[in-house]
Parts: sequence; structure tokens; C-alpha cells
Amino acid sequence: MIVDFPHRQSAHCESGAVANLLTHAGLPVSEAMAFGLGGGLFFGYVPFVKLNGLPLTTYRCRPGGIFSRVTKGLHCPVHQQRYRSQQQAMDDLDRLLDEGVAVGVQTSVFWLPYIPAALRFHFNAHNLIVIGKEGSRYLISDPVMPELVWCEADDLVKARFAQGALAPRGRCYYLKEPPQVTDLRQPALRGMKIVCRDMQAPVPVGGIRGMRFLAKSMRQWEQRYGTRRAISCLAQLIRMQEEIGTGGAGFRFIYAAFLQECAELYDHQELSWLAERLTEIGDGWRGLAVNAARRCKGRDDSITFATLADQVAHQADVEEPFYCDLRLVVKDVQRKLKQG
Repeated sequence: MIVDFPHRQSAHCESGAVANLLTHAGLPVSEAMAFGLGGGLFFGYVPFVKLNGLPLTTYRCRPGGIFSRVTKGLHCPVHQQRYRSQQQAMDDLDRLLDEGVAVGVQTSVFWLPYIPAALRFHFNAHNLIVIGKEGSRYLISDPVMPELVWCEADDLVKARFAQGALAPRGRCYYLKEPPQVTDLRQPALRGMKIVCRDMQAPVPVGGIRGMRFLAKSMRQWEQRYGTRRAISCLAQLIRMQEEIGTGGAGFRFIYAAFLQECAELYDHQELSWLAERLTEIGDGWRGLAVNAARRCKGRDDSITFATLADQVAHQADVEEPFYCDLRLVVKDVQRKLKQG
């Protein structure tokens, strides 16, 4: 049992798990800093990929991407593995725990019994850290929980080997050595460059173009799918935005906190202003979720798919210049670092 593991409740599972692993390894970082270092902010609307039978919308980079990018930027050797054998996966976990290693695992939320039943759903990219074992149960630092929790081995096996989209296949990961880079200035710049690149990429389903693609598609949902399925697509949009991870508004609030930390890291006031702008953008996404929920529940007839699409298009219009300005600030910070 790793008795001194720094469990901290977080807004998002992967960025929280990465921050806790790095802190345990001797490099204290906040969840917001881990999210920013990993270039976690993104948007994608991929209607040909289905989650629970409905079009996929994502507000963050791919699952596992934050961990990979953060550890690469900090020159931190890691081990990641997936399994075919459930027994081998649990045997390796036990061996690592005996060696005093904190092990991150990818799981399904649905099969974790310590999560309230009303909050469980079939989502296979939930990250938690196993830090000990007693008898047949494991001690877990789950970033979404306020305290450490226990989980029986049988339940953990089910969660690690759940089927469906993003099936974890027993995935585990851990730090082999502490980070070799402790000065966060260059890794943070790298993370900001990744976000600017991804959000401004000429890809129809990603970034700003992905937002506009979503707005265009939403106008056709009711005609294309019928009202009942269109409402289901809208409910899925809200779920991806507000319930799975932290979604559209929440991720932007986390990234704003990252920019605020960077303003102090580089002594650059313009990053503070950008953090304020991004917080306002996050408020816009939160407002969209509220209106979409009212449409789903039939509480306001003036809210139509067209008006909701207008809101999505507006979010694209305000985010596009934000990333242009962030790119300019990154170049300015990079120039000052080279001079000083």
C-alpha cells in the first residue's frame, strides 16, 4: 500500500490522474497544469463514429493523449500495456503494487460499484490509480472521488475488460522514473502550440471547422432523423459536454486556469486576459447546454434546432480569434525566452 499517495479530487479523470502521478513522482503540478501540458483542449464532431448508437462529439484530445503528451514533454519514461488475458493483467497489477508502484488503469465507469448507481453509464475511458491491495480488494485513488475508495477484484476486472467503444482491454500505465524536466516553461509552450494547431487544423470534423460542421448538421437533424432521434442526438451532445469528463464548458475553465498559471510562470499579463476570454467562452458553452436541455424537455418552444445551431456557430466565431491570439502570445513568449 502506498500510504503517502497524494490523492486529490479533480474535475476530469485523466488530467487529475496525471497530476497526481507526477506529484507522487516528485513534481507537484495542478490538474490544470497537467491538462495544459498535455494539450488536452480540443473539439471534434465525428458523426460516423457512434457512442451508444449516437454521433460522437468530443471536447478533448483522444483518451490517453494527455498522459502521453505530458510524459513526453517532461522526458519521463513510462510503461503502457494492454492485455488479452484478464489473469495476466491482474497478476501484473499485483506485482507492481508489491514493488510500490502506483498504477494507472483505464476502466468503464459502469462497473465501478463505489460510484453512485445514478451516475454510472457505459463509458470505457475512465482513468483511476490503483495504489494498494488488501485481501481481495484494491485501494484506489479515483480522481472524481473526494477520498480514497476500495474496489473488489471481480469488479475491477469487469471495469478493466468492459466491451464496446473505447474498450480498455486491461490497459495500465505508470511512470518508470521521475520526470527529467522540471522547468515547465518549454513544456507548457509545447502544450499551447498543440492546442492552437489542433483547433485551427484544416480538418472538417475537428477544431473550429468541426464546430461549424456540427452547427450545419444540427439544422438538418430533425428533418433527417425525425424529432425523436434528433432529441436523442441533442441529449447525447449535452451528455458529452456536461457529464462525460467535464465537457465543453468545463474543459475550457480548466484550460483558462492553466493559462492563468502560465501568466505567472512567464510573467506575461496577456495570458491572464486570454484566460478571462476563455472563461467567457466556457460560459457560452454552458449556456448552450442549458438551452439544449430545455429543448429536450420541451420547456421552451422558442428554442429550436436552428437557434441551438446558431449558438454553436457563435461559439466557433468567438473561439477562432482566441486561438489566433494565443498563437501570437506563444510566439512572443518564445522570443522572450530565447533572449533571456
